[in-house]
Amino acid sequence: MKGNDGKDQAHANENLLRTIRMTKEMLALADEGDRDRLDDSCGILYGILRDAAYRLRKQAEEECEKHKQGGKWTENIN
Repeated sequence: MKGNDGKDQAHANENLLRTIRMTKEMLALADEGDRDRLDDSCGILYGILRDAAYRLRKQAEEECEKHKQGGKWTENIN
């Protein structure tokens, strides 16, 4: 963040929300890929993707909570 500028905060918060949305897509792809896979090595790949999505989502949610508790969250984010 570049300072206490509300615009910078809004952008930072929107990026966190975008990250959470991206993890939902990652999880959907992992499910589809695992369902359609042809061999075990593909299963490993989709397992890694799923694990990464859960880790990213957890981190992003924790950052959102830190921003909210620190007064750096704006509720009017689209």
